[in-house]
Amino acid sequence: MNSISQILSADQILLDLEASSKKRVFEHAGMLFEQKLGMPRSSIFDSLFAREKLGSTGLGQGIAIPHGRLKGLKQAAGAVIRLQTAIPFDSPDGKPVTLLFVLLVPEQATEEHLQILSELAQRFSDRAFREKLQQAADAASVLALFGDTC
Repeated sequence: MNSISQILSADQILLDLEASSKKRVFEHAGMLFEQKLGMPRSSIFDSLFAREKLGSTGLGQGIAIPHGRLKGLKQAAGAVIRLQTAIPFDSPDGKPVTLLFVLLVPEQATEEHLQILSELAQRFSDRAFREKLQQAADAASVLALFGDTC
């Protein structure tokens, strides 16, 4: 079963977003999820920022998976953000980030959270997958990539 395709929809994909920092990306994610989930954008921002303070969610190779737990959230939700310009993210390899998968999970969703993070890390470790994601023309193309099984 592909858990990522179950938490991602076309309206949760932002391609070629202009954002100059992690903070701006988290603000955009907050607005996106506020519209989609009806959760306050400030709570979303705070959750993502608090997790980032513990250590960078940058994986390397231009990829980051910012994630957070959100009180009152009923099920996991994800968003793909592709930036127009790379931003610093304190990734282990020092490379700036252009591709992000933002993940929100319910406050108590420990096992689900870990499974989704594992699946995302596996996907993003595939160079061909990253390249296809960078070249995707639209949200439908991105959805198709995440719909493919590993």
